[in-house]
Amino acid sequence: MLNWLSQVFLLTAVNLRTIRTRRGSTASAVIGIALVVAVLLLVLSIAEGFLATMTGTSSPETAIVLRSGSDSEMSSVMNHEMADIVALAPGIRKETDGPDASAELFVVVDVPKRSTGTDANVPLRGVQPSAPRARPSFRIIDGRMFGQGRNEVIVGLAAERQFAGLEIGRTLRWGQSEWTVAGVFTTGGSVEDTEIWCDARVLQPAYRRGDTFQSVRVRLESSDSFQKFKDALTTDPRLDVEAHRESEYFAEQSEVLVAVVRALGWPIALLMAVGAAFGALNTMYNAVASRTREIATLRALGFRAGPVVLSVLAESLTLAFIGGVTGGVISWAAFDGFQTSTLNWQGFSQVAFAFRVTPRLLAQGIVLALLVGLVGGLFPAIRAARSTVASALREL
Repeated sequence: MLNWLSQVFLLTAVNLRTIRTRRGSTASAVIGIALVVAVLLLVLSIAEGFLATMTGTSSPETAIVLRSGSDSEMSSVMNHEMADIVALAPGIRKETDGPDASAELFVVVDVPKRSTGTDANVPLRGVQPSAPRARPSFRIIDGRMFGQGRNEVIVGLAAERQFAGLEIGRTLRWGQSEWTVAGVFTTGGSVEDTEIWCDARVLQPAYRRGDTFQSVRVRLESSDSFQKFKDALTTDPRLDVEAHRESEYFAEQSEVLVAVVRALGWPIALLMAVGAAFGALNTMYNAVASRTREIATLRALGFRAGPVVLSVLAESLTLAFIGGVTGGVISWAAFDGFQTSTLNWQGFSQVAFAFRVTPRLLAQGIVLALLVGLVGGLFPAIRAARSTVASALREL
């Protein structure tokens, strides 16, 4: 066994030392694999970034209440009485000035993108004064909170960066009203950073919403209070609502886009991987062909077929690993943190997010590269193992 392992080690060392004599074909294989990994990570980082924005800052102590049967806030309608009953349900954190519950509604307004100037659908959310208390990560980072009863708005940090005309002091016209930007807020990088907020009581008449809301956002006493809160709502005959944990709700809202991106990313990468595998095959066949006499002579001297196969595979996997790491580094350096926005098809509004090249994605990219290297090196390795002294003599 020791002799067998030493043969593998010696042959692998010889193979790796001769790589520099085949710079052209070797570089071609490495670059091909690197491009496969880079494209895969680019596409999948979109899904990772979008999902992180939708769910990354969700608190286990926060819940969202919608009308029963509604799959999003857009399709939910609740009257004022229902919203008040929800706000008084057991399990909600209460302060001296009332429960940490905010009845809310939103409309979609047109705001031009900074990058293209084309209009995008941006949520204009009407909230109650307790809205910041229902979101533990909320804070004003510039300017001030909008005034109650005034046509003023605060804009999310991501919205302010991605869309034009949202600077503090600017006046905008939406619906039948003019609105003044009073401040910029953040909720820690969540989907709400792409929103614009105003007083719900001002938004209702501006868009003829009467006395209705679409959801109630609440902060619970603890994460364990959710079931008590949910049971109280479902057993109250005055209500026809459903309670959702914030993280679960936003995860459902991101399902379609994430699934589409992943469904596109892997087939594209696999198609490119086929081409890269052929490149690796060509490289390794050339490597084996250039050493036919050497390999056959080693076989005649007693080197077994197994070590020959493993040594060629080790060379192919080494090149694939280098290509995978190179592609991963390129993707991380070029795309990680890149800011953009896209339409959330389930909410029909824009969501600003950053691409995320995560360690998990990097690991997937390297695994794909190693699979390409395995396929590309297997058949040349078998050919090398079949080399005989006769084939060596024919090369003289």
